[in-house]
Amino acid sequence: MELKPTPRARPKVLSLTDAAADRVRHIMAGKPDVAGLKIGIKKGGCAGMEYTISWAESIAKFDEVVEEKGVKVIIDPAAVLYLLGTEMDWKVDKLSAQFVFNNPNQKSSCGCGESVNLVPADKGNLEQQAGA
Repeated sequence: MELKPTPRARPKVLSLTDAAADRVRHIMAGKPDVAGLKIGIKKGGCAGMEYTISWAESIAKFDEVVEEKGVKVIIDPAAVLYLLGTEMDWKVDKLSAQFVFNNPNQKSSCGCGESVNLVPADKGNLEQQAGA
């Protein structure tokens, strides 16, 4: 009898707060022809990188799909190592309403909050998250 290797636990790329899931669900209700909300990163801003949010009409072969609290969020494959362990939240204050990323891989941000300095997830932290 051949033994199959046990798959290793994978760290969670992204989690959503209840507020973020409610907001995604609300805006997805008006977009029945999209596959989900897509999160990525791009170079830019004074701190070096910016989060991107767009609508995905389909799920690409290497996209990471997070289904949580009744919503589907698609992670661009180039962003996975930068987003591992991130919590996505929806914040409303007197002057703005926006998605906020609580990212353990963020080392700093610019003063206006539009860009961040991200580093790939640390291997030791990945192993610890996978075991949790």
